[in-house]
Amino acid sequence: MTTKDTAHDERLRRWRLVLGADSEESTGRKLTGRDAAMDQALAALYESGGRPGGRGGGSRSAGLGASAPSVARWLGDIRTYFPSSVVQVMQRDAIDRLGLSALLLEPEMLEAVEADVHLVGTLLSLNKAMPETTKETARAVVRKVVEQLEKRLTTRTRATLTGALDRSAKVTRPRHHDIDWDRTIRANLKNYLELPGRDGAGTIVPERLIGYGRAAQSVKKDVILCIDQSGSMAASVVYASVFGAVLASMRSLRTRLVVFDTAVVDLTDQLDDPVDVLFGTQLGGGTDINRALAYCQSRITRPADTVVVLISDLYEGGIRNEMLKRVAAMKASGVQFVTLLALSDEGAPAYDRDHAAALSALGAPAFACTPDLFPDVMAAAIEKRPLPIPDPENAPTSGIL
Repeated sequence: MTTKDTAHDERLRRWRLVLGADSEESTGRKLTGRDAAMDQALAALYESGGRPGGRGGGSRSAGLGASAPSVARWLGDIRTYFPSSVVQVMQRDAIDRLGLSALLLEPEMLEAVEADVHLVGTLLSLNKAMPETTKETARAVVRKVVEQLEKRLTTRTRATLTGALDRSAKVTRPRHHDIDWDRTIRANLKNYLELPGRDGAGTIVPERLIGYGRAAQSVKKDVILCIDQSGSMAASVVYASVFGAVLASMRSLRTRLVVFDTAVVDLTDQLDDPVDVLFGTQLGGGTDINRALAYCQSRITRPADTVVVLISDLYEGGIRNEMLKRVAAMKASGVQFVTLLALSDEGAPAYDRDHAAALSALGAPAFACTPDLFPDVMAAAIEKRPLPIPDPENAPTSGIL
């Protein structure tokens, strides 16, 4: 068989797996062995009337209902046949399309799933309904994901923000190796002198030197993370809690973490353990951004050295005009105000565009932020630079300003 024939055969195989049993005749592919097992796992989830553990027929659409033993077997199958990234997508589809949330309340089921941010969000939404026999297993699953995120995000976040904090403290008589040459040159452009006989060449006389501040033990900046805990913000709550713990571990930052729906809860005293923070949230319910911002505003003691990060899809159930007035007042007092429509890898699929536009008009542009970009956003806010707003054309979804 030629290379061209092999590639054509592989395309037919993939189309057969995608389209299901009804495409066997049109693709000319009869699946056997491992391919047949993969097809059965896909059919259990995506074919009409199908459920994990049993094969349906007809056009592909999700059915309802499954027993714990059959779902456990299906979870084992997909982990055998598909890579981790695909397993996580299929698990998410099974929870959303087949109504399997209730099965996650069983310890045996939790031990079988592939843990990721979305699964953590689902577990947190089920927290109040979770029986005591399941809570310890659920905490173990959540802790596993949190530890993975901390490992991924901590080093770069600390390095990026430490640099920003040092640069934000200007020194006017720095040592030679502490001179910030970029700022020094810009500050002394008026002192440019042309050199005679050099065809217009010249030099800048650095009358005023600007240097990097050295790290100090005192608190340099206050950070307030204000997190919308409505159901649509589940992934953002997970990431924000991890980042909150990382920021709280930095002595030069004083970090406060506030979550809200129609009520406001301050979880700052739990920031030493992001798992405790997450189980202190209550995903779902309404939204009152104005009330949450009022609480955050009341905790600001050093406006010029404070960064407030509102993480919300901006669907406000409170008083809109009051919310906007609070943002305007905070900015006028010197607060750096950041609005994130989401803090997740998926972007912002839905948000209140009118509120986003109103905040942008106040100088607080609203945009979705990936976890990898968050340290750069915080560094820019600390240094009072323009925020690195993602290009909408290159964003994961269209919901980014």
